[in-house]
Amino acid sequence: MLDALLSWIEAHQALMLLLAGASLLTAVGSLLVLPVVVAALPEDYFVDPKRHASRWQSLHPLWYVALRVLKNLAGWLLVLAGIVMLVLPGQGMLTILVGLVLCEFPGKFALERRLASQPKILSAFNWLRRRAGRGPLQSPRRS
Repeated sequence: MLDALLSWIEAHQALMLLLAGASLLTAVGSLLVLPVVVAALPEDYFVDPKRHASRWQSLHPLWYVALRVLKNLAGWLLVLAGIVMLVLPGQGMLTILVGLVLCEFPGKFALERRLASQPKILSAFNWLRRRAGRGPLQSPRRS
């Protein structure tokens, strides 16, 4: 079975190089996007019981819908790329998390709050915010 896999990889070297390049590009992109997303969050993002209104709602409704569709498409593509990176080189889990941040789905806010209530994750977020010159995020455990 291993021989069959190795021969398939050898026969599809161009595809493997393309996947490896996409994996590297997505990993680097995730590392660049994550600090920007975390720094843009309001300090009370995780303790506010309601979702913050999108800054995009002030735009024309057509632009608002188009941006939401593009954001969700990019998010789900990152989730899929992250799943692929679990077996290929790259930051699979990080890419999946960045993709989930961009996506909209039922229960997302509860999931974000649960993740942010983990001390290690919240301290990593606040480290990124300190580097960006922003105040720390409030812990959802305090709410």
